[in-house]
Amino acid sequence: MATVKRFEDLRIWQDAHALNKEIILIAKSTKLKDNFKLKDQICSSAGSIMDNIAEGFERDGNLEFRQFLAIAKGSAGETRSQLYRLLDWEYINEMTFEKLITDCEYLSKRISNFISYLNKKDYKGTKFKS
Repeated sequence: MATVKRFEDLRIWQDAHALNKEIILIAKSTKLKDNFKLKDQICSSAGSIMDNIAEGFERDGNLEFRQFLAIAKGSAGETRSQLYRLLDWEYINEMTFEKLITDCEYLSKRISNFISYLNKKDYKGTKFKS
């Protein structure tokens, strides 16, 4: 695996950013824009995925990074749950719902795999270098 110097280089962050942009588009282009509480909740949880990946990376410690990745994975689950609410309220159709659910599940799996990868590494992080 190539050395990653910026969180923006992480594929999981890129995927989380793409998902977030799709949620924003739905929030702007559907009647969801009038349901302020649900709009804020799903926009917040989708944004939290990418934000926690970034924050964990910037902590410069492997243990903290894994902790923030676990939070990001939880936010992906929260976003997935809220997609059911969007479908129930008919803000999205079945096809959009299925695509976004698949995206969330794939992202959760990738985050989980990355956590497993980091668990196998002895590297503690740059903040532990002398």
